[in-house]
Amino acid sequence: MKKFTSKGKRKKKFKYKLFLFLVVFILMVVSTFKNLLNSSIKIDDKNLVKFLLADLKYDNSIFGELFHNIKKDYSPVDLLSTNYYDLVPKKAKKVDKKNDDYLIYLYNTHQEEKYAPSTFVESEVTPSVMMSSYILKDVFNKNKLPTLVEERSMKELLNKNHWKYYKSYDASRIYLEDSQNTHSSLKYFIDVHRDSLTKEKTTVEINGKSYAKTIFLLGMENPNYQENLEFITKINDKLNEKYPNLSKGIYKKGGEGVNGVYNQDHSKYTILIEIGGVDNTTTEVLNSTLAFSECFMEVIAVNEG
Repeated sequence: MKKFTSKGKRKKKFKYKLFLFLVVFILMVVSTFKNLLNSSIKIDDKNLVKFLLADLKYDNSIFGELFHNIKKDYSPVDLLSTNYYDLVPKKAKKVDKKNDDYLIYLYNTHQEEKYAPSTFVESEVTPSVMMSSYILKDVFNKNKLPTLVEERSMKELLNKNHWKYYKSYDASRIYLEDSQNTHSSLKYFIDVHRDSLTKEKTTVEINGKSYAKTIFLLGMENPNYQENLEFITKINDKLNEKYPNLSKGIYKKGGEGVNGVYNQDHSKYTILIEIGGVDNTTTEVLNSTLAFSECFMEVIAVNEG
């Protein structure tokens, strides 16, 4: 009887230890997973673009069949499974900045406008509108359209001049003119922004893919208004043709209380485009940025030809 009781106690003690082990193990797993989700590893827009575009291939000429391989779907899984490497493939000729042959200038007057954060297992990425600029640069360069992205800080320039935020276009104008003076070959100027509307107003599904809606902003108080309008209309029409309902059109702004110029007096080929809104994901912004780049290249191929 005593022997049986001792054996029963040992068995009960073993079960108790096993239970404690399982509880501790589960708590450790939950705690580790929670820490991973809550961790924040800063990934800048350049590196994010490397993730997004790692497997994309482009035609080498804007006069060939454009973008026949950019229809691939992207998701957060792609971001996790893709390795870092240079944006320009080894087989492609890299742009030689010494030749002063830049054709396109990309800038973001409101550099700090953010999109919806994307949470992955090990990090949370909150991309800014500069992500679109880097995507466009990558696409244009691969299609032999030498492109320069403005990386100097608008915020620093505002602070240096003791300017309020509404003077952002004055700040970007300084960088724009400096770049033009340094690279006289620059001809096309694209200022990329993000809308502040909610997701249901900035998202559209086309052929089973989700896109961030685009809209063009046109200042009515600049001497290039008519020429700007003609150029932007060509791109907008091309977007509507290839991606129905992606573009919300051309929003003309002027009058008291608004800028009315948006640096579009600098050139008849100056574009201000808003891609998506505050709630759009990196995938939706990527899809729309690629769509815009496709249509833009088709328009300037005719323009340059």
